[in-house]
Amino acid sequence: MTPDSFAQSSVPLLAAVDALTENGRLRRLSGAFARFIASLGGASPQLMLACVLLSELEGRGHSCLLLAELAGDPAPLLGLDGEEWTALRAAVAAVAPWPRNVAAWRKLLAECEQVWPVGDLDFQQPLILDGERLYLRRYWRDETQVAHAVRARALGGLLASDADDQTGAVRHWLDLLFPAGQQADGVDWQKTACAVAMRGKLGIITGGPGTGKTYAVARLLALLFATSGGQQSGLRVALAAPTGKAAARLKQSIDVALAGLDQRVLAVMPQRELGAARTLHSLLGARPDTRAFRHHAGNQLEVDVLIVDEASMIHLEMMAALLAALPSSARLILLGDKDQLASVEAGAVLGDLCHHAEAGGYDAETLSYVQASTGQQLPQHYAGRAGPIAQQTVMLRKSMRFGGPIGQLALAVNGGDAASAVRILRAGSGGEDGAKVAWTDPAAPRDLLQLALAGREGAPGGYRDYLRLVAQGQGDGEHLAWVQTVLKAFETFRILCAVRDGEWGVSGLNDAIEKQLQAAGLLRRSGEWYVGRPVMVTRNDYGTGVFNGDIGLTLPDPARPGALRVYFSEGDTVRSVLATRLRNVDTAFAMTVHKSQGSEFRHTVLVLPKEGGGVLARELIYTGITRAREFFTLLTPNGQVLLEAIAQRTQRASGLRELLESSQLRS
Repeated sequence: MTPDSFAQSSVPLLAAVDALTENGRLRRLSGAFARFIASLGGASPQLMLACVLLSELEGRGHSCLLLAELAGDPAPLLGLDGEEWTALRAAVAAVAPWPRNVAAWRKLLAECEQVWPVGDLDFQQPLILDGERLYLRRYWRDETQVAHAVRARALGGLLASDADDQTGAVRHWLDLLFPAGQQADGVDWQKTACAVAMRGKLGIITGGPGTGKTYAVARLLALLFATSGGQQSGLRVALAAPTGKAAARLKQSIDVALAGLDQRVLAVMPQRELGAARTLHSLLGARPDTRAFRHHAGNQLEVDVLIVDEASMIHLEMMAALLAALPSSARLILLGDKDQLASVEAGAVLGDLCHHAEAGGYDAETLSYVQASTGQQLPQHYAGRAGPIAQQTVMLRKSMRFGGPIGQLALAVNGGDAASAVRILRAGSGGEDGAKVAWTDPAAPRDLLQLALAGREGAPGGYRDYLRLVAQGQGDGEHLAWVQTVLKAFETFRILCAVRDGEWGVSGLNDAIEKQLQAAGLLRRSGEWYVGRPVMVTRNDYGTGVFNGDIGLTLPDPARPGALRVYFSEGDTVRSVLATRLRNVDTAFAMTVHKSQGSEFRHTVLVLPKEGGGVLARELIYTGITRAREFFTLLTPNGQVLLEAIAQRTQRASGLRELLESSQLRS
């Protein structure tokens, strides 16, 4: 087929793609990407449709396109209805044969000039066909690199149960650090997690809120210092997280946990001050106007131990960069909740790494090592041969924070039990125990605005309290102390949205809440910037040192009358930037659930829209619930949306899990 005939045959498909794009059903990038592939030559209508779908799925967090989905009905994954997918398919079938099954699609794609079938000669084509998965080259490369690096860490330098001196030292210190630990299934899983992390160059600790991930890792740090021998004075430890808020919380939690160590341990254990926790971008040395980092495989980090919290938020590209920059001699500890929302960008790395975490899947060598190093025998139902990553992964199973209605609700949602979730919400709404949980269904905008103003009966909150502190000013007190008090008051309450747009989305609610607070006399808006405005940074800004996801409050600048600064809390300290220097920010009375990860609030309000579509799933509801420390309120104009979301799990297309369990990785 000539280039002209290729172009002519693609006209109906491109017209159908453009129509869906104009209706907001597809991204403009998807049609543009298909046209780019066509411009390289040899692009059939079938390949161009695959490119549209691949681009759309990448925008929804998938790292690849499964041919089984392409051969079946990908409409739900794309957020399209059946008629819209039928129109796309018909536009192809009108001018070219439609592949009937996966094998036919694989044969067709393998013969395309712009596709590299893995195993053939590589001519650096932009698309890669690996088995029954179609990739953009960079995501295939990242996925393969992550699999190689993680497997190498999981398999390298493992400490065997018969290494008497080392295992004996680990056992000695663990018995001091965990004299009477919290147990589930008769096992102290925190103690087990520390032992497993000491075994090799990789440790993965997963668990829900309140299960003690940072408590465990603080004791792991103490154990590392105690057993590092002559290196103890120079053991280089780095703490990091995807966002500034999560990094600050990690450092604060570890400091508190270390301070609470038993005096018997402190008396004989070498101690040293840990440096500040940093964002991953800062740790790797992000540079303006490029995706490349200062630290990479050719200029690696100078660390012996790297602890990364909120690992569920790390997308595939970032994980590949992090692993490349980490020396093979360093120990990597990943902390996170495998059941939370995955990253906004492509990949669900922690979910893939923790695929076997709940079941355990520990082989005989791991079981023997755990018994020798902790004195515990894991129950037989955790035995198995789940692969090398599972041997270095421990799931913490007992929550110390969520024993009441909030914890019960989170468990019900995570288990897909909609009936129990509704029962807990209804019981909480009519209960007399401080209304830990509440459900307003159907909710009207006025219900939400009242919550934003003053919280609800039995559950304090709302933005009135912090705005009153703002109005009072610092008085005769010290400015920094006043700023910290205002920030702390603001952080006690937050409204989380499932979507960005619409009346029940972030953009609509921020505008409505702002007007409500202004009508109540709590703030005065005279332009874009005003005293009391909360903002979220939407793009990394290396010049000002603020990063995507950072949240700050706009307050007067004491050194410049009439000027405003935005203050960001960083643990025990505060950082500020002139408001006029911040260009990429949004008002943040309401924020998406995605952006709330790494944070917690005394009272959290989760708002669901009138229609869920393919956007909502139980991971989003679970993540929203677990941001609440004491009180949780759910509002929705349509209760059916909650039931539909709980019934739906997020499944991201990825080949990482298969690669991690494969004994033969391709390069």
